[in-house]
Amino acid sequence: MIRHIVLTRFKATATEEQISDIYAGLQSLTQSMEGVINFGGGRSESPENIERGYKHGFSIDFDSWDHLNAYAIDEVHKALGARLVALAEGGVDGVLVLDIEFKPA
Repeated sequence: MIRHIVLTRFKATATEEQISDIYAGLQSLTQSMEGVINFGGGRSESPENIERGYKHGFSIDFDSWDHLNAYAIDEVHKALGARLVALAEGGVDGVLVLDIEFKPA
């Protein structure tokens, strides 16, 4: 399984409604894609308070690298990603992306 993790430091002018709309679009997209196991996202509620400005994030679990790659080149994903980057503080500098492979135990 591949876990795609995206953390975002949004501009102060970005509204929760704008962010939720992007996440809803990503959830809708991933529900229609083959090889997607799970989508989840939202605002951090960590009691540790060490987000360092990255207050929002989402993760998508894929069953293979091929399915992650199909998502990466999808036109709807690209459009939603562009909206996310436009709302991020410093553009792409306000976005962190990690893709981690988990092997079955």
